Amino acid sequence: MSSGIWQRGKEEEGLYGFLVEDIKKEVNRASKLKCCICKKTGASIGCVAPRCKRSYHFPCGLERECIFQFTGNFASFCWHHRPVQSIAANSYRDSLPCTICLEFVEPIPTYNILRSPCCKNAWFHRDCLQIQAINAGVFFFRCTICNNTDIFQKEMLRMGIHIPEKDASWELEENAYQELLQHYEHCDVRRCRCKEGRDYNVPDSKWEIKRCQCCGSRGTHLACSSLRSWEQNWECLECRGIIYNSGDFQKAKKHALPKSNKGITDCLLEESSPKLPRQSPGVQSKELLRQGSKYKRDISTILIELGFQIKKITKRLYINKTNIWNSALDEFRKQNFNPSYAIEVAYVNENDNFGRERPGSKHEFLSLLLQHLENSPLFEGSLSKNLSLNTQALKENLYYEAGKMLAISLVHGGPSPGFFSKTLFNCLVYGPENTQPILDDVSDFDVAKIIIRINTATNMADLNSVINECYNYLEFTGCVRLITTLNDKYMLVKDLLIYHVIKRVQAPFESFKQGLKTLGVLEKIQTYPEAFCSILCHKPGNLSAKILSDLFTVHTLPDVQTLGFWNSYIQDVEDGKSATTIEDILIFATGCSSIPPAGFKPTPSIECLRTDFPVGNKCNNCLAIPVTSTYKEFQENMDFALKNTPKLEKEESSHYVEH
Repeated sequence: MSSGIWQRGKEEEGLYGFLVEDIKKEVNRASKLKCCICKKTGASIGCVAPRCKRSYHFPCGLERECIFQFTGNFASFCWHHRPVQSIAANSYRDSLPCTICLEFVEPIPTYNILRSPCCKNAWFHRDCLQIQAINAGVFFFRCTICNNTDIFQKEMLRMGIHIPEKDASWELEENAYQELLQHYEHCDVRRCRCKEGRDYNVPDSKWEIKRCQCCGSRGTHLACSSLRSWEQNWECLECRGIIYNSGDFQKAKKHALPKSNKGITDCLLEESSPKLPRQSPGVQSKELLRQGSKYKRDISTILIELGFQIKKITKRLYINKTNIWNSALDEFRKQNFNPSYAIEVAYVNENDNFGRERPGSKHEFLSLLLQHLENSPLFEGSLSKNLSLNTQALKENLYYEAGKMLAISLVHGGPSPGFFSKTLFNCLVYGPENTQPILDDVSDFDVAKIIIRINTATNMADLNSVINECYNYLEFTGCVRLITTLNDKYMLVKDLLIYHVIKRVQAPFESFKQGLKTLGVLEKIQTYPEAFCSILCHKPGNLSAKILSDLFTVHTLPDVQTLGFWNSYIQDVEDGKSATTIEDILIFATGCSSIPPAGFKPTPSIECLRTDFPVGNKCNNCLAIPVTSTYKEFQENMDFALKNTPKLEKEESSHYVEH
């Protein structure tokens, strides 16, 4: 990449055609040039744009988003003159997935986001393209949508993607496709009769394994499916279901049914494959997607990645702190509101004739909003909540707005919701059809009482008595079923739970789910369920003095004695020697009672100021602690401020309204 050296020799001369004397001259030239980024010497690469005098090191150029073209003269462009991709203005409004990693990107060409020259809807992360190019090599690197090679590679080289002249990495791997030569040899029927095990296979005997004639990925011993010879056809349960449901099943070849006294289901039903649990096709495809991309990822990393969608454009929200829900609803419903704009909060009051506003904390606003949402009539339950059925809220589309608010809060650095029930979470991830509610999900006491009475019935007389008493309710819910044995009560209980917790709130659930799709949050929840379960279904753990101490950084020249007082104070608070709590301190400084999953931005900081009482700047997450001569004075001042802050804020709010 060095600007002052050329490949004057043949490939076998010097270092790949670069002669030793030329390299020495270039080293000497570069030693006199200073990097415009790190200010150190040895900057041998210069921008090729006319009249541009910027020089830099290769690593510095990468860090500063310079573009290096790995073709032709190996030109380099600084961040001001680098080539760009152009598209028509406002061509794309919504986020689109990177066609390599499937993470959502903002469809605007930048250094890190590139568009395919041959497919207008194909967008990529630069890093994803570079990794693919290194793995695929010049012979296999192509557009992921249309497989174009020439136009695609030419554009990617122009935009600084290095395409090595080598075969694809998967072609070079030894025995990479060896497993394709192996036959499937495993008996999958529900009851395998072979004493030697399901993997036992003896050709030309009744213990020879016959593979499904349709998919070849399931098998059976001839004896286990009562097949008389190898020539008889056999289909696995899944393929048989597809054939029979297609309406064309008569064309499928049939083999003789078993003549034993055992039922058909005993010998023909396959057990789950050892590789993948047998599920419905829709669930199976979702499970495959999760297995292919579900790594043990930290929730903060996932949310930070979602935060990359947030643009530098700022949207100011005018929030009435005494009516947080309605004012937030009004702001989020405005036509010019864009969830990908950065949020700035200003507190106002509708009774103030002068239209004055005060700067507000984004973290505090999102925290108050989630608190209201958790206790709103949109959800029901004590600690773990499910969606409720609120007809008026459904008409006003409030379930959608609730999902949208939750998604915005998570992406913009809000606190953990922590109030979802496992049933609600499983419905979002795996679908309502694959979720079984439990009795704890029923918040209606009368309904819970009916379910308990049915479930605890000890004989048919008691069971029929309960059913007769509750017949109108059972008829209304569509759960009336023929009861012939006492065990039928369990299916009846299951029907009631599914109706009350899932079917009854189907419309609110679909609306809520659509709202959660904002900024791609729902897709992330379904891709990384374990990570999101920790913040949607569980409240954050208790804060400790150590966590708080590590959270706050000291930005100004510290007063050593005061910092000692501070550390002693938070330790005393943790030990219960003060009426305040660790959470009170965090709320005082940031407006949040817990650390958001994505962390605070900006990072909370401490200043030592000569003030009588501590001062919390929630907009900047800054806590100014007083400089005192004794620890007792420091403790009293901190306790007084932390105890009286909520009262003072209310008085300030009322004073603000009166004037």
